Amino acid sequence: MRISKKLFLLLLVLLVAIFFGLIKGAVNIPLGELLLNENRIILNLRLLRVITAILVGMGLAVSGITLQAILKNPLAEPYLLGISSGAGLGTVMGIMFGLSRFYTPLAAFMGALLSIAIVYYLALENGRISDKSLILSGVIVSIILSAIIVFLISISANSAIHEISWWLWGGLQVNDWRLIFMVSVLVIAGITAIYFFSQDLNAIAAGEEEALHLGIEAQKIKKILILISALITASLICICGIIGFVGLIVPHAMRLLVGYNHKTLIPLTCIGASIFVLACDILARTLFSPVEIPIGVITAIVGAPIFMVLLKKSNRH
Repeated sequence: MRISKKLFLLLLVLLVAIFFGLIKGAVNIPLGELLLNENRIILNLRLLRVITAILVGMGLAVSGITLQAILKNPLAEPYLLGISSGAGLGTVMGIMFGLSRFYTPLAAFMGALLSIAIVYYLALENGRISDKSLILSGVIVSIILSAIIVFLISISANSAIHEISWWLWGGLQVNDWRLIFMVSVLVIAGITAIYFFSQDLNAIAAGEEEALHLGIEAQKIKKILILISALITASLICICGIIGFVGLIVPHAMRLLVGYNHKTLIPLTCIGASIFVLACDILARTLFSPVEIPIGVITAIVGAPIFMVLLKKSNRH
């Protein structure tokens, strides 16, 4: 099937997912009734939720694609490299120090930078980044920072800290258009920047010798792309919490569908990841309605078995 047909089908499925994302919830409301004045508040909240789901899907999946390409490791994703936990710690500390939610992206980004700096330092071998050490260091740092987050929440007297315990498993209930706008700018700018490195990603994924032959400074590009991925992830963490596996399983599914050329893979993955997160959010809201399941639980249930299969395959090579 040609790429244009796959793009059309993905866009069609995305529209269907958006439609169900608007009408489904604790109470199912037909679209016609949702547009009535008395339901405008519900429409506004659900529209914000749909936009958040799309941003989360695009940002985490493209970050996953980037990290998997530059590290040449199919298991790489923001959560495994400690970026998510670092951003999470920054968010929790920002709330503890009284920052408003509008400024928490900055705290989240600083936390992500700190975690990346630690992981980067641990992974350095003779002045170069060791791909295997980077993954291992990321897992260790992620575990430590996650433990610190739980510890801070446990001992804090700040009621706001306890109210965001849901955030450890992710949630898309954002009720601030200004915050969504700011995060949208950061995420879209980051994805656009990564897209401009598409050809570099193709070369680096093929091997650093190939990249060097083409005049690409692989180590420099790696640093830039890791930083951009950290910015995207940090921006999303502050509004939706820690949502794992999106950056791991969606890129693999999309490679099977559209191939390995990042110039095509990145934009189509944005659509596929949006569909995936929207579908997971609809399940989170409706499976045990009116009780809502954290979306991170749904992505983990779907993603964990796939992760185990990938892990077994990588161990065979």
